[in-house]
Amino acid sequence: MLKIIHTSDWHLGHQLHGYDRQYEHQVFLDWLKQCLINEQADALLVAGDVFDSANPPASAWRMLYRFLADVAKALPHLNVVITGGNHDSPSKLDAPHELLKAFDLHLIGAIARDNHGDLDTERMRVPITDSTGDVAAWVLAVPFLRSGDLRTEGLDEKDDRLIEGVRSIYQQTEQAGRENARAEQALIAMGHVYMASGELSEMSERRILGGNQHALPADIFSEDIAYVALGHLHLAQKVAKQTRIRYSGSPIPLSLSERYYRHQVLVVTLEGNQLHNVASHLVPRAVDLWRVPEKPEPLDTVLATLAELAPEPLPLAQQPLLDVPVLLDKPQPMLREKVLAVLEDKPVRLAKISPYYREKPQDVGFRQQRLSDVEPFQVLRHGWQQKYQGEPDTALSATFSQLLEQLEQDEDE
Repeated sequence: MLKIIHTSDWHLGHQLHGYDRQYEHQVFLDWLKQCLINEQADALLVAGDVFDSANPPASAWRMLYRFLADVAKALPHLNVVITGGNHDSPSKLDAPHELLKAFDLHLIGAIARDNHGDLDTERMRVPITDSTGDVAAWVLAVPFLRSGDLRTEGLDEKDDRLIEGVRSIYQQTEQAGRENARAEQALIAMGHVYMASGELSEMSERRILGGNQHALPADIFSEDIAYVALGHLHLAQKVAKQTRIRYSGSPIPLSLSERYYRHQVLVVTLEGNQLHNVASHLVPRAVDLWRVPEKPEPLDTVLATLAELAPEPLPLAQQPLLDVPVLLDKPQPMLREKVLAVLEDKPVRLAKISPYYREKPQDVGFRQQRLSDVEPFQVLRHGWQQKYQGEPDTALSATFSQLLEQLEQDEDE
């Protein structure tokens, strides 16, 4: 029996509307360490986006290395495999690889090719040992793939070259893994990808590899692969209703829209070369995300509701992050100052004020029309009125007309 913890999208160094998340990340990592101990896990798989940016702060690196050192002490035989995501710097993740590999810690930031352009599959083929020290599985640790990583020469013009380029890398890696694996050893794939039917989080994940028109089909992963540990989407979910292909989701909410997510890590159990079970452990929420009021209300109502808030006293890093939706007829001067005045001395942190404007009758009629039935200038005029409550000036209208005319000329040519 082999037990693996699957997680992804830590985004160490992340800030939410200017607020540092270091406290929340440290609470998660402490919890994850205890989870690994309690489960007596054989391996930890982190499927990309360890950091929030290609240049994370030094504090984020310290947090990662401290965590790795702590779990190495607590679980000396734990196998750790971390792959790069689209937020990570491939070269920076790869830099300490040889040092960490000596401690069964594998950081893989990018794929590599030899002088002939052939894929180096050996580095992405990581053995996973069980409690007895025997190799029980092989991880195909494929990091986030950028367009330049793919080889699309010779592919059929009818095929989606990005999808087929990714398929080729997984096929080569799987073939290499199968050649090394004994019959009783499982193959486990990792990926930081956008799969077809995947549910994106609003304002949180970046579309990758050309967007959702290039979403990868589930058959990228053959039936010989016992489990696929995915990262990129922050909502934990199955792919194509397959238990063996999973997004673990992010461990903390990375946007205000994720406040209702059930953030979790996955506990994957394998028997021989077969998947036995996948269970989830919910990650405790260290900091609350509040939306007050729950739906947009007029400013006076919002201010009255906020005045009634009575949060429990907490240190600054633990105080709830607040989203305030306000229903307006027109832009409101000093809106933020009015909200902050009501929240003064309350142990909450104002993250965002979300203004909503009442729709005028003419706007409703406009929205009900098909785009093909609307003139381009109508779209410009509507958008301008929505944002600035007035008509676009003469100079802007003239420039727009010139650009539209030039575009039509280019299409005719």
